[in-house]
Amino acid sequence: MKYDGILGGGNISETHARAVRETDGLEIAAFCGDNQEKVARLPQTHGGSAYTDLQKFLAHKPLDLVAIGSPSGLHAEQGIAVARRGLHVLVEKPIDVTVARADALIGACEKAKVKLGVFFQDRTAPDVQKLRELVRTGRLGKLILVSAHVKWYRPPEYYGNSKWRGKWALDGGGALMNQGIHTVDLLLWLVGDVVRVHAKAVTALHAIESEDTVAATLEFADGAIGTLEAATSAYPGFPRRLELTGSEGTIILEHDRIISADLHQPLEDWARTERPAADARATSPVISDVSGHQRILEDFLGAIETDSKPLCDGAEGRRSVALVQAIYESSRSGQSQRVN
Repeated sequence: MKYDGILGGGNISETHARAVRETDGLEIAAFCGDNQEKVARLPQTHGGSAYTDLQKFLAHKPLDLVAIGSPSGLHAEQGIAVARRGLHVLVEKPIDVTVARADALIGACEKAKVKLGVFFQDRTAPDVQKLRELVRTGRLGKLILVSAHVKWYRPPEYYGNSKWRGKWALDGGGALMNQGIHTVDLLLWLVGDVVRVHAKAVTALHAIESEDTVAATLEFADGAIGTLEAATSAYPGFPRRLELTGSEGTIILEHDRIISADLHQPLEDWARTERPAADARATSPVISDVSGHQRILEDFLGAIETDSKPLCDGAEGRRSVALVQAIYESSRSGQSQRVN
């Protein structure tokens, strides 16, 4: 049995707690957050102890790993503190809001010889994994054109009732760094590295510091080109959609399900099905289905037990932040940017 501490007291910490309870071999040990009222409520439902002091929380026994769900700009700072206690670190997306902070966290976990993972649970969806296999085995041929659309909506109170959402210091951006980051990760995981971007990010609707609407053109290392759109300004909110076109045809993924596969050589084990149900993420930050988070937890436990890499480790988590930073810099400068 491994014992998990949950750091943060918002919606995502509730999601983490529900996922832990569904995961065999893992038990909630303690919660920690700076909002005493919120943190005190979590153990009433899920068990464990409640702390508002980070060091006292990290000293709780027993404790083997910590799931971090605090504001994004605190991930590295808190993750480093966790690693220095010899505890494994599983951090909510993004790994942090800058490459420099990501590198600091990666270095701290390597020095402490603890595992570092990132909650990019969309990688675990069965159809996403099937699409990755099709790309890797050449069923799409040479990739030519890629498009990704994250046209979601958040009401004004989503930002207005938060101390950190939409602020550069703690959110690291807006619609792209917070909502679009999952899709950025999938593009990199499915297609490969992006070497250059040209982008425009604007604050079109919401009264926030950062962007709520962004469009970018992407040049991939393998020669494919693509577009990425991310928004929290697109009322009423639409399912996330990825389209991959190669020399052998096109596959379309919507709401993490393959809805179209038109290839020169048809897929033997795939049949066209009804479109998936509405994508709740398009309109709400609350996650009802925790199965993806559960699969990340199961994978992370396996990595600890076998001393192997998690599905998304620190180096993988860094890639999406590097691309997002390049998109923001391109928008600020008005020029294309290389991705480092």
